[in-house]
Amino acid sequence: MVKTRRKRWTIGKKLFIFCFIAILATYTIMNMPFFEKLIYPYPNQAIIEKYATQYGVDPLFVVSVIREESKFLPQSESHKGAKGLMQLMPSTAQAISESLGDKTYTEQDLLNPEKNIQYGTWYLASLQKVFSNNTTLVTAAYNGGRGHVQEWIKNGQIDPNNIRLQDIPFKETRDYVGRVLKSYQKYNKLYSK
Repeated sequence: MVKTRRKRWTIGKKLFIFCFIAILATYTIMNMPFFEKLIYPYPNQAIIEKYATQYGVDPLFVVSVIREESKFLPQSESHKGAKGLMQLMPSTAQAISESLGDKTYTEQDLLNPEKNIQYGTWYLASLQKVFSNNTTLVTAAYNGGRGHVQEWIKNGQIDPNNIRLQDIPFKETRDYVGRVLKSYQKYNKLYSK
């Protein structure tokens, strides 16, 4: 009986030590920049940087939005009809094309990564102007709508000088803002020059 207990205890110790080492190794590997870059890739970098520079938006913010909007799948379409990498609604894209004087725009262009990134980045820049470059408010407006965010500020639901995620009334927008800001933090850690 004593021998069996020792044997079990020894097997239990070995199993515990093996699991501990495996967890530690996995954690270490996953936090190495190479592996983190697999989780936080930067596709379309040249296009993103081109339009981010043109419109005055941080390219790492743009890639964070793309990651959370479409997971980098250019043919993505939401159940609400938003399309492409930056999940633009056709009506929003139409308004952007008019603002840019793009007479060649068609809805099919939303599935073209370059056009989608151009329009999405322009839209982020326009939101930055409205919300004084406040990344949290810009992100909330990108998801929940500019009008809703302005209404939340006007009604005192959100204090633009002290924004807390839990104050964002729409759960979908609150969760979205949290994901984008987390991605933005990761992209800054991995890709800042």
